[in-house]
This record gives sequence, structure tokens and C-alpha cells, in this order.
Amino acid sequence: MRPEGYDYDTHSRLAGPLTQPDGAAYRVRYTSLLAREPRRIRAVLLMSLAPLLTGVLLVYLVWPTHWVRREGADRWLTGLDVAMLVSIGLIELFMLVNVASVAHATMVARDPVPVVPEPGTRVAFLTTYVPGKEPLAMVRATLEGATRLTHDGTLDVWLLDEGDDERARALCAELGVKHFTRRGVPEWNQDSGVHKARTKHGNYNAWIAMHGDAYDFFASVDTDHVPLPNFLERMLGYFRDPDVAFVVGPQVYGNYHNPVTKAAESQQFLFHALIQRAGNRYRAPMFVGTNNVVRVCAVKQVGGLYDSITEDMATGFEIHRHRNPATGRHWESVYTPDVLAVGEGPASWTDFFTQQMRWSRGTYETLLKQYWKAPFRMPAGRLLSYSLMLVYYPMTAVNWFLGILSCVLFLWFGASGTEVAASVWLMLYSDAAALQVGLYLWNRRHNVSPHEPRGSGGLAGMAMSALSAPIYLKSFTEALLRRPSRFVVTPKGGDASPDRLLTFRIHLSWAALLIASLTASAVLDHTHVAMRTWAFLATAISLAPVGVWAAGRLRDRRAPGPRPAPDTPAPASAAAGPAPAFAATGATSSVSGTMTGGN
Repeated sequence: MRPEGYDYDTHSRLAGPLTQPDGAAYRVRYTSLLAREPRRIRAVLLMSLAPLLTGVLLVYLVWPTHWVRREGADRWLTGLDVAMLVSIGLIELFMLVNVASVAHATMVARDPVPVVPEPGTRVAFLTTYVPGKEPLAMVRATLEGATRLTHDGTLDVWLLDEGDDERARALCAELGVKHFTRRGVPEWNQDSGVHKARTKHGNYNAWIAMHGDAYDFFASVDTDHVPLPNFLERMLGYFRDPDVAFVVGPQVYGNYHNPVTKAAESQQFLFHALIQRAGNRYRAPMFVGTNNVVRVCAVKQVGGLYDSITEDMATGFEIHRHRNPATGRHWESVYTPDVLAVGEGPASWTDFFTQQMRWSRGTYETLLKQYWKAPFRMPAGRLLSYSLMLVYYPMTAVNWFLGILSCVLFLWFGASGTEVAASVWLMLYSDAAALQVGLYLWNRRHNVSPHEPRGSGGLAGMAMSALSAPIYLKSFTEALLRRPSRFVVTPKGGDASPDRLLTFRIHLSWAALLIASLTASAVLDHTHVAMRTWAFLATAISLAPVGVWAAGRLRDRRAPGPRPAPDTPAPASAAAGPAPAFAATGATSSVSGTMTGGN
């Protein structure tokens, strides 16, 4: 159910009114976000000066005359100085890429011009069900929403039931919904590949193999997403363009009363409000599985949904490498800012960390297994767009590691990579950071969330990205070591995963290392103020989620009467989407400061 008090109707029409296609062969048309701004000079200055000053800071810090040179120092200490210098260069380079990515997105972001759908198309609306993992009441809400969709043509609603559950069959019969299951069919339940057992993509691919040819398009939402009645009306029109393979919309969380959920939605601001719109510039926004419409022949051309822990992103990447055999042009996609389905986000820290682990691991798998194919079969602009999206998780992970490494090297050994005037460094760093934050705040006007108040700063989202860095590093390490990843259906509803102290074991481990390093610095008299400040900030980042959780438990214990049960469940089971790239300002700036502060 959607919460009351939010203007979903207006937000379902953010792209503008439906228009009629012109008489010529239809191609999706776009309008520039920047061109619509009456005072865009400020944005131009921000997106020019923010990367420029960040680049100046990078060059200043690694300039050869600023390198540390120790006369008669032991070779091991010289080696540590070199490690510090490399860390400084990398962290500032990653920050430059990050800022340039947001500046580029600010410049090229576009919205599609909506058109009325072509009448008479055959559409299947799909959602999945895993008995025991998803409450049947949630499935009912999703299916009831699907039965209210408006469409001028054939529309069948399907439930793809992993367990062939009797109650699910009865629900489908009650609502007039078609029921499908692959249970008991060996060829649709393999150990790996497109028909991998106990996976979302395997479930969908079995349905496509059995019923896909009967439809032109399939629309889908995750089980915890309720579509709005105009879902198809606002998405299907873009398929008048024969090269459009899929259309996706933003992800918003209806269980917005939960503090973790609020911050998790805010964390995704830049991805859904800006980065995906920048993908429209290259006609290749990312495939997001929470709510979408897909051309059946396009997904069949690439062999079905891709075998990945984040099957949506991986499948979209494959589609964008291929050409439409009917036109000879590359397949394209469209991102609409219209909020057309309301879902549910992580209601606990455990589920949030699981979500971030899955999203980041899926990105690493795409980089390791698919990305190398792109330069040979993907247009240059499209490759640039994907590259800027895909590097977010590894850059954030490596930045966190390098930041902690620099703290340890200085606080324990007194290592330092570069010597610069503190006043000049502080001036450049503070100005660069202010411009980065200014660019972020300016882009908040493009927020698509119906939940966040207009004019809000999105600081909670920035904080959540900072807190996620240790999770991204763990996921990155496992990907490099090729440890197997498995698809996990996140428990939902009242079964949302409870938080325990062990939930924060990764963050507590980093906090312990930093506290030990700070203690050692006092004993060894490695007491540079800036380095200690950044170490304290990194410690605060590591301890913050534990503190928030503990404060919540204490508040609940003191509250009179029984605690209310949550009215909405936990996160979307397999939605893939990078966290907002620029939200790393909070984490990355503090980490980069860690590396530059000891100069």
C-alpha cells in the first residue's frame, strides 16, 4: 500500500504531458534539464569550477617539488613515504573523476518527451513470488495494482511463482491473474546460466521461454512494488521508436516512516535524479529491475536475462552492445523521471548492508566479466556513460582502503608523502569541497522523490554513502578473490531482518584499527593535527551506524506501550543500481583529507 500524504499523481507526470507523435518515423525526443533552467549560469560555473579546482588540488599535492625527501632515512621509511604519495595521488584522482562525472551529468541530463502508446500492443505484466520469503499480502497488493492498469490492447497479469504455492494459485484465481511456475522442470532449474535455480532471472527466463512469443512487451515490478494505474500509459509510448529495447523509471520507497529507509532513498538521489537522466543523452540509461517495460524480442536476442546477482544491470549492458536487426542501429533505452511504482526499501541496517553488498558485487561482476567486450561493440558516448556509472563502487572502496592505509602509515610510522604549506592546502581543499557540495545541492532541484521535502539538502543520503564504503570494500575484495556470490531474496514485511551488534562487525573492525592507531600516535608522538582529525572522522564514520542503532534501541525501550509493527517490508529483492556517485563527497572528501592532511 502507498502511504498517504504524498503527491504521487504529480510525480507520475514529471516528464510532462502526453503528446501525439508527429507524422514522420518516430524517434524518442528529449529536452535538456539545463536548458530549462532560467538561471543556469550558476550551474555552469559550478560544473566548470568544481572539477577544475579539484584538479588543481591534485596537481599541487603531487607536484615533484613537494615530495618528501629524508636524508639518511631507512629504506623502509622511504618506501612508506612513497606509498603515502601514491595514496594521495590516487585518492585525489578518484575524487576528480567523481566530480567530473557529476559535472558531466549536470550538463547532459535530459528528460524524454512523453507520447501516447500505440494501441493494440500485447503486454504481459510480470511479478515474482518466493513462498516463505515474501508475504502473500504483499503479492496481493502488487497484483491488485496491476489489475488496475490502463492499456488499449491485450494485457495479461502474471505471477511467476517459484514454489507453485497453493495459496498463490488461489489468489491468482481470485484476481483473474495468470499463474506460472517452473518448479519441477529440470531444464528451467540449472546450477548456473540463464535458467539458474532460485534466481529472479531464471524465473523470468523460464516464463519467456514458455510464453514470451505471445507478447510484444513485458512490464515488470519487484514483488514489493505497487504500480500506479498510469504505469503502462507513461512507459509504452516510447516503444513507438523501433530501437527502444526497454524503458525504466525511478525507485522510491513507500515505507518512508523508517529512518533507515528515508536515508536509503536519499542515498539514491543522484542516480535516479541525474545519472540516469544523463544516460538519456546517449540513449542508454541503465536497466533497473524494480519497475520497467521490456521489448520481448530484444531480451530474447541476447539470450534472456543475464546470469548475474544483479541481472538487470548486466542484461541492460548486453542489450546496449547489440543492434536491432530490423534497423541496424544499436538498441536504445529510455529513463523516465515519472514515479510509476511505489516500493519498499531496507527497513533495517542488516537489509541495507545486504542491499549495498549485492549492488556493488553485481557492478564488480559486470566490470570483470562484461566490460572488456564493450569497446568493440558499444558507441563511444554510451561507453563513457557506463564507465562513469560503473567506477563508482570500486573507486569508493579503494578510497576507503587508501584513506585508512594513510592513517595507519602516519599514526604508526610517521610516514608522509608530500610536504605542502598548510594554509595553501587548506584553501584549495576547502574551496574544492565547497564547490563540490554546491554542485550537489544545486542538483537537488531535480529530485524525483515524492517523499523528500522540496529544498531539503539530502545530507542523510550523503552520510549513507559514506557509511557504505566499508561494505563496498568487502564486496570488492570478495569479487577480486572470485569468491562465489549467491542470489538472496531479502526477507520482507514483518520478516525484515533484525539488527544485532554483529550486523556492524565490518564497521567495528575498522573502528578498532583506527582507535588503535590513534592510541599509537599518542605513544609514538606522531601528532599531526590534521592527520588525527581525519582519523577521528573515519572513526566516526565507522561507529555512526552502530550509534544510530543503539540510540534507536534505547529510545524504543524508553517509549511507553507496545512498539508498533512496521506497516511495510524491507528492500527490493534484486534491484540493481549504483548508489549516487556524488554522495561520496561525504566519505571521499574525508578520506582524501586523511591522505593530504599529514603533509
